[in-house]
Amino acid sequence: MDTEPVRIRLATPDDAEGVRAVYAPYVRDTAIVFAYEPPTADEQRAAIEDTAARYPFLVAERAGHVAGFACAHAFKGFPAYDWNAETTLYVDRDLRGCGIGSRLHDALEACLRAQGVLAMDACIAVTTTPDEHLTNASQRFHERRGYRLCATFPQCGCKFGRWYDMIWMERAIGERTPNPRPFTPAPEAHLDQVLERWEAANSTRR
Repeated sequence: MDTEPVRIRLATPDDAEGVRAVYAPYVRDTAIVFAYEPPTADEQRAAIEDTAARYPFLVAERAGHVAGFACAHAFKGFPAYDWNAETTLYVDRDLRGCGIGSRLHDALEACLRAQGVLAMDACIAVTTTPDEHLTNASQRFHERRGYRLCATFPQCGCKFGRWYDMIWMERAIGERTPNPRPFTPAPEAHLDQVLERWEAANSTRR
């Protein structure tokens, strides 16, 4: 059993190379992500900066290295969608099964709750015939965390000469009321303090 402690923290632009190192193998070798080419270091740095201006971008740090990351994005650009957030989560492929994904997900949820988000939405590649590029593990991961299937788009992504489906899954994390409290952008939500409290409450899960 892996006992190396894992710390969840806000990403900085200096994490770009570490985040890219986690993400690139998924792009090159799997159909989990439909991108064909990994981002450059500069593109990854810009993505962290752009995301952090409004949403959480988290990294799991293990033994001084980035072991995984999770972030959120606008579900749609219109303000009426502010209470939904699209989520992204990747773990170093050599460290899957160590609980890092669960910790990242739960920390991301704590941050989004603090911002006033009411639902987490995940866009997930799936297949009716699992192969070496896609096993539907992401769908099962989200099902275990209470996500429900909302939509299926058959054969909407072509990669490695094969067609793959895409689904949307959603987890409600708050009550939808006629007058929800306004969404709070990441800098004003003091997400560093949110993470400190979350880490203190979940230290036994490291």
